Amino acid sequence: MTKIELETGGTVWKFLTKPGELVKEGDVLFILEVMKMEVPYEAPVTGKVTAVHIAEGDFVEEDQLALEIAD
Repeated sequence: MTKIELETGGTVWKFLTKPGELVKEGDVLFILEVMKMEVPYEAPVTGKVTAVHIAEGDFVEEDQLALEIAD
């Protein structure tokens, strides 16, 4: 199980995946808006998204758990 934690705080601008979806390493999972910049988060592994802990519009903080991928 791979857990995706945030490297910085910001607002979830767009979410591009959902639980149960298969993703490949390098796929963009979601995009954060940080100080008016878009920061894409990519899948570090190929696998199935098993849990999503954030949603579009959420303000998130550094080190917060965003989602989990079963690899």
